[in-house]
Amino acid sequence: MIYAFIQAHPEHAVARWAPFLEVSTSGYYAWLQERESRQARKDDYCAQVQRIFDQSGGTYGADRVAGQLRKDGFSASFKKVKRIMNEQGLFSVHLRYQRSLTDSRGVRDEDCPNLLRDVPGNRPFQALSSDITYIPTQEGFAYTCTIRDLRSGVVLAEQTASRMKKELVLDTLRSAVKGWKLEKGTIFHSDRGSQYTSEAVRERLRAYGFRQSFSRTGKPGDNTWSESFYSILKKELVHPIGRFRTREEAAQGIFAFIHSFYNTQRIQKCLGYLSPMEWLNRYYNSTLKISA
Repeated sequence: MIYAFIQAHPEHAVARWAPFLEVSTSGYYAWLQERESRQARKDDYCAQVQRIFDQSGGTYGADRVAGQLRKDGFSASFKKVKRIMNEQGLFSVHLRYQRSLTDSRGVRDEDCPNLLRDVPGNRPFQALSSDITYIPTQEGFAYTCTIRDLRSGVVLAEQTASRMKKELVLDTLRSAVKGWKLEKGTIFHSDRGSQYTSEAVRERLRAYGFRQSFSRTGKPGDNTWSESFYSILKKELVHPIGRFRTREEAAQGIFAFIHSFYNTQRIQKCLGYLSPMEWLNRYYNSTLKISA
């Protein structure tokens, strides 16, 4: 472009280049002003991308950054945001590894029905998902149990312990029931691990009026809600740290991640780029308006 050529060759004055190249000096300066304004807008946009990425703790990819930008009033396409993030060296964590903790030996299929196949899933707290994962520490493994709502994605409760016993599930259940109003008939879904099939856990669920549901043998995808959450937890909290010093430090870190970030701030595409608690609040506000 002629104007770009003039800018790239300051050895001659603009007033000399303009007539030679058959353009106007005013046209050149108008182009220059617009270019500087365009660059300023780009710099501000890049700063917004950096801000959102930093606020996520380096966990958001281009999809979620674009979603947050749209929430903040900016136009944002995935391709544009991805290009900017690549240019600025902003890459979300992608480490991942898994280890099965399920021991379902001796469990019969007829004792462990999967009740989620016919659940509409359009209301929060119709069904809950629970699982246990391991967290490496310098003291040895810590084990975390969580209970998560299928519809909103809210993690209702979590407990971390040094041993993977039925008491870990019982303590997490107690915390969830204490902190949330859960109706009788709520489906409680898990894998067929010995903790969940223990008589103590089954009896506690019956006392709460919950219906117990299980994944099919060899089908981890039947509990994708917990699997996906643990994938996020490990990618965004555990792997960047490497190894917690103590089990207590792991428990505190997981508590903070869930209640200070995941539930309240981490936007999800399936929730319209809202955090689980934002979605839940909007759901109940809209329900109240309809009933009024």
